[in-house]
Amino acid sequence: MTRALRVIAGDAAAILPGLSRALEGGDAILPIPPSAAEADVPVEVDSRIALVVQTSGSTGDAKRVALSRDALVASAEAAEAALGGPGQWLLAVPAHYIAGINVLVRSLVAGTDPVIVAAAHTDPVAFATASAALDNPRRFVSLVPAQLSKLMEHPAALDALRRFDRILVGGQSLPGIVENRSRELGLSITRTYGSSETSGGCVYDGVPIGDTVMRVMDGEVELGGSTLAEGYLDDLDRTQQAFHTDDAGRWYRTSDAGRIVGGVLTVTGRVDDTIISGGIKVALSAVERVVRSLPGLADAVVVRRADERWGEVPVVVATASASLAFVRKEVGSKLGAAARPAEIVLVDAIPLLDSGKPDRVALEHR
Repeated sequence: MTRALRVIAGDAAAILPGLSRALEGGDAILPIPPSAAEADVPVEVDSRIALVVQTSGSTGDAKRVALSRDALVASAEAAEAALGGPGQWLLAVPAHYIAGINVLVRSLVAGTDPVIVAAAHTDPVAFATASAALDNPRRFVSLVPAQLSKLMEHPAALDALRRFDRILVGGQSLPGIVENRSRELGLSITRTYGSSETSGGCVYDGVPIGDTVMRVMDGEVELGGSTLAEGYLDDLDRTQQAFHTDDAGRWYRTSDAGRIVGGVLTVTGRVDDTIISGGIKVALSAVERVVRSLPGLADAVVVRRADERWGEVPVVVATASASLAFVRKEVGSKLGAAARPAEIVLVDAIPLLDSGKPDRVALEHR
């Protein structure tokens, strides 16, 4: 059996009614940004699919993730239980990505009206104004690390942040310096881990929520449970590569490297972000974590660059100047000489995707 697939090019106000109907068995939807060209997609999809999410393609590899109504509701119910009950949500991330869609689904499941931040980008005044419109005693918001860092520096936005019962922070690794600062300021934050393929965040502060299960196989994190996607729209090969079933159930291969100690997951990087520098493997994500822990470099991004002598080397792209010698010393002391960045490239701003993640493809071609 099939159902119609409808593309919605618009903001949250346009997406919410279509999403509500999709969860009730109506047309499936594929949300895209208001300014995006009409997506070339099938007019019908499998009847199990309620939502198709087009990923940001932060590594240049965009995908269309097909999610069922049951997976989306399971995700919302797991989040509600982990947060101690229903509440009202502030939507401060794009509604066409899974983090924004989750805010809308959780609102529908809880029976509360989401409040939408009017500004397209993270404007502290707009954030504070929208936060003031929340009228439920329990308040939640989802942010990416760059948003949290910016909002904490604005007095009105910081006051608004302090009034949230929980601030979910995900989409990318949360720099330790930002996390520590948020806790010093008295913010109730929770680090989330997940992706469109898992209906968004399904691991909170390293611990799975709902019926999510996790394991590490050959160094790669795998996730299972009722929030898993059906697969990728019209891409059987990619679906079979990312999802597999064994005696323990159905699993999603995350492409993240990690370890589980005492039931708590720590993601250590990407299994596919390793370069070979002078014959030695170097994980760019590990270099980035060390660099981001240094003063003034919390938003820095580490990318690869071809090098005639070493093959490939790490390069730091940052918005603040720093001593290359100091950065090389700190990285080298923790990760070894091969991991030391070859250069620090200064930019006015880190280019971001709509999801708030760094545009690594653009940075690698600077």
